[in-house]
Amino acid sequence: MSAFSADNPLRVAIVGSGPSGFYAAEALFKKSDAVAVDMFDRLPTPFGLVRGGVAPDHHKIKNVTKKYDKVAAHARFRFLGNVEIGRHLPVDEMRSFYDAILFCSGAETDRRLAIPGENLVGSHTATEFVGWYNGHPDYRGRIFDLSQEVAVVIGQGNVAMDVVRILAKTKDELAATDIAAHALEQLAESKIKEIHMIGRRGPAQAKFTPPELRELGDLDGANPVVRAADLELNPASAEELEHKDAKPNRENMALMQEFAGRDPGGKARRVHLHFFKSPVQILGHHRVQGVRLERNALSGDAFKQRASGTGEIEELACGLFFRSVGYRGRAMPDVPFNDKWGVFPNEAGRIGNGLYCAGWIKRGPSGVIGTNKPDAVETVESLLADQDSLAPAELRNTGILIDRLKDRGVRVVSYQDWQKIDAAEVARGQANGKPREKFTTIIEMLEALK
Repeated sequence: MSAFSADNPLRVAIVGSGPSGFYAAEALFKKSDAVAVDMFDRLPTPFGLVRGGVAPDHHKIKNVTKKYDKVAAHARFRFLGNVEIGRHLPVDEMRSFYDAILFCSGAETDRRLAIPGENLVGSHTATEFVGWYNGHPDYRGRIFDLSQEVAVVIGQGNVAMDVVRILAKTKDELAATDIAAHALEQLAESKIKEIHMIGRRGPAQAKFTPPELRELGDLDGANPVVRAADLELNPASAEELEHKDAKPNRENMALMQEFAGRDPGGKARRVHLHFFKSPVQILGHHRVQGVRLERNALSGDAFKQRASGTGEIEELACGLFFRSVGYRGRAMPDVPFNDKWGVFPNEAGRIGNGLYCAGWIKRGPSGVIGTNKPDAVETVESLLADQDSLAPAELRNTGILIDRLKDRGVRVVSYQDWQKIDAAEVARGQANGKPREKFTTIIEMLEALK
């Protein structure tokens, strides 16, 4: 018989309030009547990458937060925002308050290219730029030299496509979105004319999805440019496209073939899609002046092809450089960490000793928002199967924990507090014809609660 009941519920702390965190909370409530969830986030605002990562011109995707609001309305759910685990609250101390701790902290850092010149002025991560235009407090103060005429984006996933599209859009196209005011102001003055999106493999292997690619062909002020020669496929790539699950890749190919037949002129900007190229050096002395690229060739069987350098080198002048080549999780004190893969080592979400994980910190940065739901469910099933073996927490009162945090100078933000911030942002946006105008510093967010 379980030690937990409706009167003495299983106390679960969820660290991180992005999609995987909310899907985990939803699954816990659906699968057990004897569970209470406290969800922590280091920011005063919930929703993780839905708020800070989804592009401002993809507003419909953000409607998923309405589902998260329903989860947050559960009687045994509490949000503790503006609390950084590991700094304000050590994991070992959390154990005295919670029977299980479930990490949904995502992949917060970028993978590096490990090439010379990566640290030059004008070389940035996609995360910095995305956070900057989305008003994330961590990136509010970043500076991007938009007086340059040529930008290079390394990577061909949807995040790289977001960076390209935001750089390519006109002020009018962005003005009605929830893009941060400071970003809109600077992008409106951008001098960028040429944007080069570069991938190491071929068009059949590109990771962006058809809707994102299609948008590239419908921009008001920019035309896509694709070389027809780059769309010629080797036998293994042709075989990959014939697979039953390769419909998105086939749609991509059809779109790129249409782009290749277009006249690239007539608009102020051009977006060039490059394939079979890898950066080997970012050129410049103090700041970025160009990039040296090596031509690649694919070899191997279908779905196992590798891109290898051919020794053929070309140089491309540019003043801005962005890398979007993947993400990795961040280690946390008192939690095992696999440095090679950038995740918490786990089996079906079990880290061990009452610790669990879900989302990108569990499996790595893959999939879309919805991919996190079955992933979170798997972890919750593991957690609930283990509940009889979990060591019960000694202090079973969140109020005591909040008092401790207050004594440490932490202003804990509740979900009701967040709803006040949310309403204030929406009101600010309506005044400017936007869905919302985000507060871009924690100080502003907390000021809105006074």
